[in-house]
Amino acid sequence: MTEREPSPDGVAEAAKRIAGEVTRTPILPFEWQGKRLWAKAECLQRGGSFKIRGATNRLMLLSKEERARGVVAFSSGNHAQGVAIAARRLGIAATIVMPSDAPAVKRDATLAAGATIVAYDRYSESREEIAARLAEESGATVVPSFDDVDIIEGQGSAGVEIGEQMREAAGSSPGRVLVPCGGGGLSAGIALALPEAEIVTVEPEGWDDMARSFAAGAPVPVPDDAPLTRCDALQTKLVSPLTYGALRRSGARGLAVSEREVERAMAFAARELRLVVEPGGAVALAAVLADRAGPVGAGDVVVLSGGNVDPLVYAEIIRAQAAETLR
Repeated sequence: MTEREPSPDGVAEAAKRIAGEVTRTPILPFEWQGKRLWAKAECLQRGGSFKIRGATNRLMLLSKEERARGVVAFSSGNHAQGVAIAARRLGIAATIVMPSDAPAVKRDATLAAGATIVAYDRYSESREEIAARLAEESGATVVPSFDDVDIIEGQGSAGVEIGEQMREAAGSSPGRVLVPCGGGGLSAGIALALPEAEIVTVEPEGWDDMARSFAAGAPVPVPDDAPLTRCDALQTKLVSPLTYGALRRSGARGLAVSEREVERAMAFAARELRLVVEPGGAVALAAVLADRAGPVGAGDVVVLSGGNVDPLVYAEIIRAQAAETLR
């Protein structure tokens, strides 16, 4: 039997299914290089990121029996919060396997949403193995962060909104959409929702496995010596064949940005858009501001995928960027 793959019809159905459960986040104009661009503010989403879209879609499709046995997820924070919030709304017990070095703001928010956290060492333990063991012991359903058709289709609801909002605000569909990419669930979903748009995935330097996979013609892992990054939300070691396949078929291309470029983008978002954006959520904007994406167009959309950043880290970055601007 052929495994089901995410589809444009599935994305459209997911968008309708979860419409009353997630925020229709705004799309905001900003000026760059004399052009009007648009920012999709998923940092204003419930739970602070787009992740609640896929989590809600996946959990709403569980049977009554599956809901009673609970769910298990693994995440550094954003998917954790999305699953925890969606599970609480639906009366489902949620256990989250989370790295011990996850940002405190994400860990605390996940606990506040009612989930149980099981900590692990991201450098010596496998979160997938831990989640699988917990699910086998309890009968719970594992809810992956991106390697799942229903998750991908749920994330694609952001693309449905982008298409609608661009037609409302600009009178045309988006020409290009730049999307932060970890496992690729959001970018793949948006590619399915907007087949006529050019999709550009953006990752931190050294963690650009999607871009490297495009170049290699097949999924390739992040190297073992990948550098430290503040983009914790994008630290995925290997993309999924599902997300890679959807993006490859769409003709997407990949870019990578530096830590300094990310910090500049965070400061730009604060100054020009009055938005708090976490490092991983700012990489697509960083690619535009650093001219890595090529000439900008008036139909370009930049996705700001999350705003869950430790307040002290955020203050440090914004202060440093303000000081640099004054020099």
